[in-house]
Amino acid sequence: MIRQVKFVSVPVADQQRALDFYTRKLGFSILTDQQMGPGMRWIELALNGGSGLALFTPPGHEGRIGSFSGISFEADNVEKTYQELVECGVEFEQPPKKESWGTSAIFKDPDGNTFVLSSR
Repeated sequence: MIRQVKFVSVPVADQQRALDFYTRKLGFSILTDQQMGPGMRWIELALNGGSGLALFTPPGHEGRIGSFSGISFEADNVEKTYQELVECGVEFEQPPKKESWGTSAIFKDPDGNTFVLSSR
């Protein structure tokens, strides 16, 4: 039986730059960072011991870098989190927007991958 999503992969061009962004600006912690062949690393990150990201681009999938990820991060207070992330230098495509279901904003990582930040 499937228990949970272990991680989702985020395609990145520069693994060290991405690692710095996700840990220093978004608050992820490193679960795994190890060599995986010449010039490549397997990097797994987690938020609060739960949801995981892998900063890895398989050969032949470089065209996925810088696209809409389909990944949504949850925040208790989107407006406050938006302000905190802006102060850390995170670039937003859309500031917080209130909807009937909650509030959302859209931000980008250094490679241009876009993510939704939303309330439940």
